[in-house]
Amino acid sequence: MTQKTGAAGKIAQFFIDSKLTPLFIIAAILLGIASVIALPREEEPQIIVPMIDIFVKMPGASAKEVEERVTSPMEKLLWEIPGVEYVYSTSSPGMSMAVVRFYVGQDEEKSI
Repeated sequence: MTQKTGAAGKIAQFFIDSKLTPLFIIAAILLGIASVIALPREEEPQIIVPMIDIFVKMPGASAKEVEERVTSPMEKLLWEIPGVEYVYSTSSPGMSMAVVRFYVGQDEEKSI
């Protein structure tokens, strides 16, 4: 039973039969080792992700009331601050919490 080989099969057969294949493998390994040695790296890079946490208390209010009166309006205002990447908020009975994350490199002090 004979099968026709496609383009990928012909390329694979070339490398299987070629005496240059081990040379290509050794060259690839050496290039990989050289890249690892030459690549600058830090063990613990200092990346500062500017974030702020906002807590608002509303004693005696239900979570739904806190969401309607505090959390939703606060989210809309927080999105208007320049440089805001992400706003996460949650409402619980008597309290609202929001986390605002700014783009890396953005100074949250200047934005606020």
